[in-house]
Amino acid sequence: MKRFDKRIKGTKERPRLVVTRTLSSVYAQIIDDEAGNTIFGISSKSLKEGRGNKIVAEKVGELLAEKVLKLGIKKVVFDRAGKIYHGRIKAVADGARKKGLEF
Repeated sequence: MKRFDKRIKGTKERPRLVVTRTLSSVYAQIIDDEAGNTIFGISSKSLKEGRGNKIVAEKVGELLAEKVLKLGIKKVVFDRAGKIYHGRIKAVADGARKKGLEF
């Protein structure tokens, strides 16, 4: 399990949006740290368009926001998992914001 910043905590009202990336894929999860549950998760592997570029990462953020908004979650805490806020990490955040998710 990867360590995360201890200051970043997700609650039931405002869960944590964790974005991780590998060389070929982008993963995003909504986590409630109080209950220890993953509420929703999505990856670029589930999309048919490709895996590793910023356009696909933005679509991951958009799809995540659509699903989470249907569950009644409007605000999240953004956790970039120690990566720089740049490139695909930023693209996921921008896609989620575009669909109405608040950070």
